[in-house]
Amino acid sequence: MRSGAGAGGRPAEFEEHRDHLWGVAYRITGTKADADDAVQEAWLRWRHADVAQVRDVRAYLTTTVSRICYDVLTSARVRREAYVGPWLPEPVVKEPGPEDRAAMDDSVSMAMLAVLERLTAAERVAFVLHDAFAVPFGEIADVLGRSEEAVRRLASRARARVRAHGPRRTTDRSTHRKAVEAFTAAALNGDLSGLVAALDPDVVWRSDGGGAVSSALQPVAGADRVARLVHGLVSRWLEGMTVEFAEVNGGLGVVVRAADGTADTVAAFSVAEDGRVTEIDVVRNPAKLATV
Repeated sequence: MRSGAGAGGRPAEFEEHRDHLWGVAYRITGTKADADDAVQEAWLRWRHADVAQVRDVRAYLTTTVSRICYDVLTSARVRREAYVGPWLPEPVVKEPGPEDRAAMDDSVSMAMLAVLERLTAAERVAFVLHDAFAVPFGEIADVLGRSEEAVRRLASRARARVRAHGPRRTTDRSTHRKAVEAFTAAALNGDLSGLVAALDPDVVWRSDGGGAVSSALQPVAGADRVARLVHGLVSRWLEGMTVEFAEVNGGLGVVVRAADGTADTVAAFSVAEDGRVTEIDVVRNPAKLATV
């Protein structure tokens, strides 16, 4: 069944799929600004599309925004290779979500998006579209301009890398919340032993200052080292700031604000099934926190 007749897509049809398109764009590009721009460009193309030839609006728009994001990601790789310190995605921060949601979406977690940075642009597009959004390989082939078999291989390689480097992370909200709350309480109370107890022995701390503010230029690993790092930061840096819980990329996280209310730091957590924190991703780059 065709979407409609004549030239130019209807605004209502586009708006129906806007959130979906933004979700695709953010997972591929890793930044809210690029996702916003990609969705806007997709809208402009939709306005001039010959909708009489469009049989499936959602599939058409998904292909459109994915092509835009593929081009964006390909050019962004050069800039990210010269980035100062670890590059982390721009965080999506919201009010804490309802507790009755059964599971968190791992595909949008900070830790998972950081893993996706290991993939080539084509691998990332193939993995996100197929594994996160169940887009058929034939449609992904149209996005990437490759054969369906080539896209299957791209997705397979991406999946293997994600399995090898992906976060150990529970999808249970209650377990995640309790771990983040325990970690935060120990940090604010200066409880070093409590911090160590809240952390997995192999926990990894990554911080993104982008060269604009102070942050660790290399990941810090190990419960004792991360606990001492956090203990030192809180004791010498937190005075005059406020700490609040927020939903960060689909799970409970922490936002630290300066006295004037601006976001100074956003922290996202990965928590294992046993309730201990396995990864902490800390964004301090002011350019990535402007909208928080």
